[in-house]
Amino acid sequence: MTLADQWRAARPPAAGIHVDSAACSRQSFAVIDASAAHARHEAEIGGYQAAQAAGPALDAGRAAVRALTGMTDADVYFTTGSNHALDILLDDWRGARRLACLPGEFGPNLAIMARRGFEVQTLPVDGVGRLDADEAGRELSADPPPLVHFTILGSHTGTVQPAREVAAVCRDLGVPVVIDAAQGFGHLDCAGIGADAFYSSSRKWVAGPRGVGVLATRPGLLSEPTVLWLGHAETNVGLHVGLSLSLGEYVAAGPAEMQARLREVGAATRTALAGVAGWAVVEPVDEPSAITTLRPPPGVDPATVRARLIAEHSIVTTYLGLERAPREMTEPALRVSPHVDVTDAELAAVAGALRAVTP
Repeated sequence: MTLADQWRAARPPAAGIHVDSAACSRQSFAVIDASAAHARHEAEIGGYQAAQAAGPALDAGRAAVRALTGMTDADVYFTTGSNHALDILLDDWRGARRLACLPGEFGPNLAIMARRGFEVQTLPVDGVGRLDADEAGRELSADPPPLVHFTILGSHTGTVQPAREVAAVCRDLGVPVVIDAAQGFGHLDCAGIGADAFYSSSRKWVAGPRGVGVLATRPGLLSEPTVLWLGHAETNVGLHVGLSLSLGEYVAAGPAEMQARLREVGAATRTALAGVAGWAVVEPVDEPSAITTLRPPPGVDPATVRARLIAEHSIVTTYLGLERAPREMTEPALRVSPHVDVTDAELAAVAGALRAVTP
């Protein structure tokens, strides 16, 4: 049985074609059952007792995060998602409120930065929005910011960013680095980046439940009051159990095998969709990610096309509005992001449907 076959068999049948993993992947039967079983356990013995009983499962989830990030001594916290993790970090930050990030920074992240009073400077990029590592090194050395926030794979593009290079520069300068891996965790090799903090959501490439995520920090990064608050905050332990199990499934499938298959999926998707009905694929065919961004033909509204793909063909994709990356995007787009179980027939069906609904 191939990796793709195993992934598909472990999940409920899709009601159509799901090529939207960058938004929310499909959970496995086991993950769904684990979250539900914890809820039942809470009803049987009490919420706090059930949380205590879930301790080994949650510890296993934290261990998987440490292994997948290479942050072997990290403090790992469960959050409600990526935005929550960033808000925790920036609220707790005790240095000057200035940071550097990419021009393609996620719009909601920029809103959190503004709400927490951070001045934002942008790092230099090339013509496709990828960090210019050499120029970034010169700029950071000339005027080191108190903090660098680096998104390794954007919400609006499948362009993979050189996280290790920027982390190495920052390490030499003594500048802390926060890695936003909402799209990268379980998708790209995230081990050994050398970050001071790393966060992700659960619902994307590791296929955990919605409404939960993880934050890993080097020891001592967060203040004692914040650590104390995190230890006593209200949490959905059932979702944490589900995420921990999904991480276990991912590790059991083999991170290197998963990442290699996702690279294959990205290349196959871009090949299948290039030029269909006038849509332009943004990424090179061999970009090492499974996210494909489609620019529309003149006069075509991607939001309308997405709605028609769902209503008429039961195909789920993502509409990319300018608010996703307000400092970089100039026009809306469509995002296609299959997981490892996508078939060539499904990609052909997506291409045919896209042709049918494009005016």
